[in-house]
Parts: sequence; C-alpha cells; structure tokens
Amino acid sequence: MKQVQFGTVNHAVSAVILGCMRINSAKDPVKAIDTAYDNGINFFDHADIYGNGECESIFADALAKTSLKREDLFIQTKCGIVPGVMFDFSKEHIIASVEGSLQRLKMDYVDALLLHRPDTLVEPDEVAAAFDELEKAGKVRYFGVSNQKPMQIELLKKSVRQPLVANQLQFGLKHSEMVDQGIHVNMTDAASIDHDGSVLDYSRLHDMTIQAWSPYQYGFFEGVFIGNEKFPELNQKLNEMAEKYNTTPTGLASAWILRHPANMQVIAGTMNLSRIEEIAKASEIMLTREDWYDLYMAAGNILP
Repeated sequence: MKQVQFGTVNHAVSAVILGCMRINSAKDPVKAIDTAYDNGINFFDHADIYGNGECESIFADALAKTSLKREDLFIQTKCGIVPGVMFDFSKEHIIASVEGSLQRLKMDYVDALLLHRPDTLVEPDEVAAAFDELEKAGKVRYFGVSNQKPMQIELLKKSVRQPLVANQLQFGLKHSEMVDQGIHVNMTDAASIDHDGSVLDYSRLHDMTIQAWSPYQYGFFEGVFIGNEKFPELNQKLNEMAEKYNTTPTGLASAWILRHPANMQVIAGTMNLSRIEEIAKASEIMLTREDWYDLYMAAGNILP
C-alpha cells in the first residue's frame, strides 16, 4: 500500500481511505474492516451525519470483533452539517458533534476532524476556540476541512492556530474540474472557468492532503461512470489499460488519481470486499505520464 504524508504533520497514512458512509449496508462490517486493514488500509473516514450517526456505532461494534488495536488505525470524522437545515460551525455545535462521535465510536479521540462543507456564517474565532478545546482535551489530534476553496481556508487560518492538513474534494476522471481550469489557462472555453480558486495549486503550495471523494461518480451523484454505457470511449480505454497494468477499471481509475503529485488520497466508499482489495492494490500502480493524459482525454477532456 502506498503511503502519503498527512498534510504538514509527520504522520504517514495509507493512500487509500475506507469511507464508512455505507457501512450500515455492509453484509459483514467486520470483514470489511479486516479486508481493508489486511490490504494496507489503516485510514477510516466517518461523519456525524452518516446514517444519522448509526455508521459510527456500527463501525465501533464491528471493530471490537476484530483483533485490531486502536493505535494501529487512523480514524477521521467530520462535522458541521445539519441535514436539510443548515451548516453549523459554531463552537457549541463542533464540540457537541465530536463528543457524539466519540461516544458512538467508543473512542477517547479521533486522529482527524474535518469541517464538513463550508458554513457561510462561520466565525473563525469560534472555530479556533472549539479546536483549541478539543486539542487540549486530547480528543482531536489534527484538523482539516472539506469542499472549501483557498480563501475560505485562509479565513479560518485568520484565527485557527492548528495547521489545516486536509481538504476533502470530489475528484476523479469524470469530475476533474480542478485540473481542467489549470490546463485551460488563458482560454475562454467552459473548462477554463475556475470554480474552486485554484484549490489544487493551493493545496500543493500549502502541503494540504486532498482526499478525493466519490472518485468513480459523474455529475452530482448521477451514477458511476465505470461500466456505464454513457461513456463508451472512457470504458474502452479503462478496459484496455487495466489489462496493461494488471488491474481492474476501478483500480485504474484509482491509480489515475494517485498518480497526480498533489499528495492525494482516494476515498473508497465501498463495502464490497473484492472492490476494497482491487482499489488497495492499485495504489502501487504508477501510470506513465502519457497514459494519465490518455485516460484524461478518453474521459471527454481536450488539451488546448
């Protein structure tokens, strides 16, 4: 399993993360955790809203049935979304959310806490106070964000003293906008539009780890592009190249993300045991530059 440095901290973690949003639908959560760990995945991602909190509880119960030790794992959770109501980065909400997650996870601390999407009503001083309290109590070791662009991160850094080490962003062969705008600089086509404030370059400049979520989806949760008849050229190329690299199309789509030098992680949100294995093994694949661009163009992109 490829290892990456987690942001600016001296901590190596697996390049593949097991996302636990669907663990409440797993046939055997214990086997899912064991399979992930046996294949080198030591990083598990949660959020307080997954399954209305049920996913964290299921993970805790399953983990207790394995032989794994807490110190062998890197556990991350997220907070800040009140589903269908609002985003809430208030000190009160952040601390209450972490306390709830720890109770459900049956743990004394989480390794990382991410703010789940941006809250336009954020008060950086409140976030800073919450982070300070959680860090001082030993309940959270590292902090980060999700789906935030550089100026939103800079606003938080106005008050937050801890390094913001990670940013969860949707990225994959059919969601490559943060790459597109960098390739189409000084153009006037749709791909040149900078939706994210050059977040890819910002992340590299500040050594923030990008965690690619829903890496096999297209559109806004419209479906998976792998094996989808809507994308014949891409799937033909995935099948051909997967044979070359002795992997699967899913593995290849994962390797495409990890080939980028931006210190990314891939979030595998599956509970399928064979899928977990193929994604984990693909972390060791190093695509050539030509093959990376070949896949990029097969996904419908052009080089100006």
